[in-house]
Amino acid sequence: MPTITALIIYPIKSCAGIALTEATLTSAGLRTQQANDREWMVVDLAGQFLTQRQIPQMALIVPHLDSQGLHLTAPGMPILDMPFVFPTWTPALVKVWDDNVIAQDCGDVTAEWFSTALNVPCRLVHFDPHSQRMASKKWTAGRAVPTLFSDGYPILMTSQASLDDLNKKLHAQGRATLPMNRFRPNIVIDGVEAFEEDYAETLSTEKIRLQPVKPCPRCPIPSIDQATGKPGPDPLDILQSYRINPKVDGGITFGMNTILLEGEGEILRVGEEIEITLAF
Repeated sequence: MPTITALIIYPIKSCAGIALTEATLTSAGLRTQQANDREWMVVDLAGQFLTQRQIPQMALIVPHLDSQGLHLTAPGMPILDMPFVFPTWTPALVKVWDDNVIAQDCGDVTAEWFSTALNVPCRLVHFDPHSQRMASKKWTAGRAVPTLFSDGYPILMTSQASLDDLNKKLHAQGRATLPMNRFRPNIVIDGVEAFEEDYAETLSTEKIRLQPVKPCPRCPIPSIDQATGKPGPDPLDILQSYRINPKVDGGITFGMNTILLEGEGEILRVGEEIEITLAF
């Protein structure tokens, strides 16, 4: 039976992830302790979001969690301790793709740390709990689905078999295989066929029901080595030979954007069996 083999949360958009043994499911994505997936985001001085697409070394900013907040490390930098709740916040208007969102600026000390670590003027912002950002209803069948600073949907899910299939093709061409972190999923499942997640209607446990809604078009981030923050071999040339998807205007897809149908506040665990209902 299919099982969950990995759960990953990315507290700061496009920075390193944290592997979990269990996570709380919310409509807006995975949560652990007091941290939500993509709850923080780096922006330029105009409020435009920044990712590894522009700054690959964002991969080297590593968050650590405890009950008090985030503790951030980066090469050559002192540890930055950042509480979950700042004494005061300054409102900031930021842009994520086509969405304008009121966020909370994390202050000058944090901005200086990130600007030095990334060698570019920037600031860190926190998703304001009073703000609202919704996934496109085009793909959610009209359902109102909240998300934070993700690219568009609260959960990204893929399977180990899909990565294994890609790695076989890379190996056949004499190229290095890739780890799953190149694709930055939140949920990884095993015990299915390669790309079977593309055809899943729902993924369920006794108390939880998830629905994959949109194939995930891939950008250049899978070409970035998450351990070094440097561009490496780009798998998109291989993926484009068999993963062009007309559903997303010919984008090269890997993984499925997923929403929560049932199970708000329930716990998802690594090793847990999950039932897949196919859409045909």
